[in-house]
Amino acid sequence: MTLATVKPTRIDIAIANEIADHTNSKLEQTAQALTWGADEHVLLALAAAAWLYTRARPADERRAANHILVVSVATAVLPHILKSAFDQLRPDRLTVRGHWRGVPFSGQSRDAFPSGHAVHMGALASAAGLLPPVPRRLIRATAAALSLSRVALLAHWASDVAAGFALGVFVERMLRPLTLTPLHRKPSKPRARP
Repeated sequence: MTLATVKPTRIDIAIANEIADHTNSKLEQTAQALTWGADEHVLLALAAAAWLYTRARPADERRAANHILVVSVATAVLPHILKSAFDQLRPDRLTVRGHWRGVPFSGQSRDAFPSGHAVHMGALASAAGLLPPVPRRLIRATAAALSLSRVALLAHWASDVAAGFALGVFVERMLRPLTLTPLHRKPSKPRARP
């Protein structure tokens, strides 16, 4: 049951037209290969493997793996729920020029909003904030590039990717206190009153 139809902005249309005018099959094949790095099935498998690996590791590592698994499941389910509520035609269904140059068709034609791949990558980029600066920057740059591959494939409008990325950040931040807080916290000392 669709609750609302989301229309692309003028900027979305301009970006999609530029991509359709300047793409080629090699660029599309590269973007298609890159986009697998943000696929929910790949990410869920990696999160589950990490979770299993950390069962015999220290408590902090187990909590981190729990967090990643919970976030991965949440960001895999949420886009499907939202796509059933929002209806938006994918840009690859509106361009003929792009298909002449190698743009493939992506997913269900009216499931553009939000980008599920970008939701996953937004959550990953947000979770990277828990890491030291060098790996954090590397993960965030990779997450942004993988998200943008969806725009390059004309699978999503730029606004779908931006909304999905922001939603992923929000989901990760909302789940952080629930999954990363130690189960057995020491009670805080009461403050002395003046």
